[in-house]
Amino acid sequence: MATILIAGTFMAVLGIALAALLAFASRRLYVYENPQIGEVEEMLPHSNCGACGTAGCRNFAEKVVEGELNPAKCTVNAPDQNLAIAKFLGMELADEEKRIARLACAGGKHVATMRAHYEGLSSCRAAAVAGGGGKACAWGCLGLADCADVCEFDAIHMNEFGLPVVDAAKCTACNDCVDICPKGLFSIQPVSHHLWVACKSLAEGDIAENYCEVACTACGRCVADAEPGLISLVNNLAVIDYEKNDLSTRKPIERCPTGAIVWVDDMRGALKGAAAKKIVRREALPIATEHI
Repeated sequence: MATILIAGTFMAVLGIALAALLAFASRRLYVYENPQIGEVEEMLPHSNCGACGTAGCRNFAEKVVEGELNPAKCTVNAPDQNLAIAKFLGMELADEEKRIARLACAGGKHVATMRAHYEGLSSCRAAAVAGGGGKACAWGCLGLADCADVCEFDAIHMNEFGLPVVDAAKCTACNDCVDICPKGLFSIQPVSHHLWVACKSLAEGDIAENYCEVACTACGRCVADAEPGLISLVNNLAVIDYEKNDLSTRKPIERCPTGAIVWVDDMRGALKGAAAKKIVRREALPIATEHI
C-alpha cells in the first residue's frame, strides 16, 4: 500500500512539475502573431497553388499583412475578394496585370512528323524517358496531357491535334503546367506579350521544317522586320526581348513562312502572318518510314 501511495505521489508531483514547465516555456517562447493574418487567410481561396510566389495562402496572408505583397498578387481570388482584403487592411488594391501560361509549340499531329509509335504509360514524362516519345522534333509537345491533368483550375484542354490549349479566363498562372512539362514548353507570361514564338526547336532550317511544318527555320525575316534588338536568333530560334518597348506591332509576324511567330489576340487566339503557309490538313501525319 505504501509503495502505491509513493508511486501515486511521485506521478502527481511529476505532472505538476511538467505542467509548470510547459506553462513557463509557453510564456517564454510565445511569439505574437497579428490576428489580421488569420482573417486575411480566411478571405483567400486556400488553393496553395503558389501563383503569388509564396509557399501558400498562409504565407501570402502574412506578407500581405506585413505590407510586402499586395492582395492583387493572388490571381486565383476574384477581384472583388481581393478588393475586400485591401479594404480590410486599409490599403489600395494594385493594378496587377494578368499572367497566363503560354505554350511554345504549335506542332500538332497534323503538322509534326512522328518517327515511332509510342506505347506505354499515357504520360508525357514517361514518353520522354522512353526514347523521347517518338516525335521527330526533340523539342516538340508530346500531347499526352500531363499539363491538363495537373491543372486544378480546368484551364487546359487538349485539342483535336493533340496540343494543349490554355483558357486565359481560367488560368491562374499557378505554374503547375510549367513544372510538369518534360520539354519545358510552358512559361508564365503577361497577357500584354502578344508577340509570341510558338516553337522551341533548335534544329537548322530545312531540318526543322522537315520535322514540323510550323517550326521556326531561323530565316531571320522577323528579326529584319522588327525594331532593332526586339528579336534575335539564338541557336536557330527566334527569341523576343520583352524588355523592349515596341511590342505593339504585328509587323514581325507577317513574313514568317511557317507561322512559327504569331500574334496572340485576346479574342481570336494565335494569328499568323500573311506569308505563312496555309495548312488545311486535319488528319495525323503517318509515321515516317525513312530516316529523318
